[in-house]
Amino acid sequence: MPALKLTARTARITWLGTVPEERKNIRSVPRSSVELSFAGIAGEMHSGRTRPSCVRVKGQFRQGTEIANTRQISILSAEELALIAARMRLDDIDPAWLGASMVVEGIPDFSHVPPSARLQGPDGASLVIDMQNRPCLYPAREIDKDHPGRGPAFKAAAKGRRGVTAWVEREGRMALGDALRLFVPDQRNWTPGI
Repeated sequence: MPALKLTARTARITWLGTVPEERKNIRSVPRSSVELSFAGIAGEMHSGRTRPSCVRVKGQFRQGTEIANTRQISILSAEELALIAARMRLDDIDPAWLGASMVVEGIPDFSHVPPSARLQGPDGASLVIDMQNRPCLYPAREIDKDHPGRGPAFKAAAKGRRGVTAWVEREGRMALGDALRLFVPDQRNWTPGI
């Protein structure tokens, strides 16, 4: 019996980008397609089979400890970006400001898709969602460069809407306009104390 079930939801890729390894900030460079390997996207700042641990896992590891790289890809929702923009009183949010790898549309409440869910592209390339991405100060700095005084509002506006981090489960290609199938773990919600 499969441990993952195919949902009726699909996501369409509306934006792709990469943050170059050699960079001055976290801005992504737009792309029309990306080649995914088990290390992520070649030449991208978050690529690699392993990475140094960061503040997100400081309860488990001393910062800088080498761990498996489960944050190769940063995926955002077009619908949630629109909500963030509205809360910040901006016309829109450029995914490049957030260091995004991908923006998808069509999956409601995308930032809360369960960990271990999969997004699978037309050629079988598959991404495993690790966890919700948290708002941080780096995007705020980029927003502030283009909209002085607006950056500080990002962290509160993006809370619970910052998308997810993911890693490559199956290599392949993803391109603008691709439809991604959503698979979710076939299990009940965790309820401690039962």
